[in-house]
Amino acid sequence: MSVKFDHQFNASADQLWAIVGTPDRVDWVPGAASCTFDGEVRSLSLPGAGDIKERILSRDPEQRTMEYSCFETPAPLESHHASMRIIANADGCRLIWETAVTPVAFETFIRSSMEGCLQRISEILSA
Repeated sequence: MSVKFDHQFNASADQLWAIVGTPDRVDWVPGAASCTFDGEVRSLSLPGAGDIKERILSRDPEQRTMEYSCFETPAPLESHHASMRIIANADGCRLIWETAVTPVAFETFIRSSMEGCLQRISEILSA
């Protein structure tokens, strides 16, 4: 199953990329207390929810794209793959963010988490 958001931000593509394109920056992830990045794996600490490890599969600062996959989580995920793409436009930029996850039972949680991230990104950009 796939969850997709196409969200318009009133900010430059570079401003948005500085937030979501920095693998060890997690102030935009609700509930994340800390994060480390070893050049390949991003490890997030989520007090109350557990720790998550994501492999950064690709990251292109010029195209402002990133793909990652969660491979260690307290939840019994079978698979997880996410992609982010930022597109500049006359009104700022769009973030196209898609996550495919199985089992389908986790779709609601993934959607809610992504919505929380989009809200937090909006708050950061408007500060």
